[in-house]
Amino acid sequence: MTGPLRAKDVSQAFGHGLLPKIVEGTWAKLKRPVKLGILTEADTGNFATKQ
Repeated sequence: MTGPLRAKDVSQAFGHGLLPKIVEGTWAKLKRPVKLGILTEADTGNFATKQ
Protein backbone atom coordinates (compact mmCIF):
# COMPACT_ATOMS: atom_id res chain seq x y z
CA MET A 1 0.00 0.00 0.00
CA THR A 2 1.33 3.45 -0.85
CA GLY A 3 0.43 6.82 0.52
CA PRO A 4 -0.64 7.84 4.00
CA LEU A 5 -2.10 5.23 6.33
CA ARG A 6 -4.57 5.63 9.16
CA ALA A 7 -3.82 4.20 12.60
CA LYS A 8 -6.57 1.63 11.97
CA ASP A 9 -4.74 0.36 8.88
CA VAL A 10 -1.41 0.16 10.73
CA SER A 11 -3.02 -1.70 13.63
CA GLN A 12 -4.64 -4.17 11.26
CA ALA A 13 -1.38 -4.68 9.33
CA PHE A 14 0.42 -5.65 12.55
CA GLY A 15 -2.45 -7.99 13.47
CA HIS A 16 -3.30 -6.14 16.66
CA GLY A 17 -7.03 -5.85 16.10
CA LEU A 18 -9.49 -3.07 15.48
CA LEU A 19 -10.92 -2.36 18.91
CA PRO A 20 -11.05 1.39 19.56
CA LYS A 21 -8.63 1.27 22.50
CA ILE A 22 -6.08 -0.68 20.43
CA VAL A 23 -6.38 1.70 17.47
CA GLU A 24 -6.02 4.69 19.82
CA GLY A 25 -2.86 3.15 21.27
CA THR A 26 -1.47 2.68 17.78
CA TRP A 27 -2.34 6.29 16.97
CA ALA A 28 -0.50 7.48 20.10
CA LYS A 29 2.54 5.39 19.16
CA LEU A 30 2.56 6.89 15.65
CA LYS A 31 2.69 10.40 17.09
CA ARG A 32 6.20 9.83 18.53
CA PRO A 33 7.89 9.31 15.11
CA VAL A 34 6.04 12.43 13.90
CA LYS A 35 7.63 14.45 16.70
CA LEU A 36 11.05 12.95 15.85
CA GLY A 37 10.65 13.88 12.16
CA ILE A 38 10.54 10.30 10.88
CA LEU A 39 6.88 10.35 9.86
CA THR A 40 4.56 13.14 8.81
CA GLU A 41 0.89 13.54 9.57
CA ALA A 42 -0.48 14.43 6.13
CA ASP A 43 -4.01 15.10 7.35
CA THR A 44 -5.34 14.55 10.83
CA GLY A 45 -4.81 10.86 11.49
CA ASN A 46 -3.08 10.06 8.18
CA PHE A 47 0.54 9.09 8.69
CA ALA A 48 3.16 8.83 5.95
CA THR A 49 6.93 8.54 5.69
CA LYS A 50 8.77 11.83 5.41
CA GLN A 51 9.96 12.61 1.91
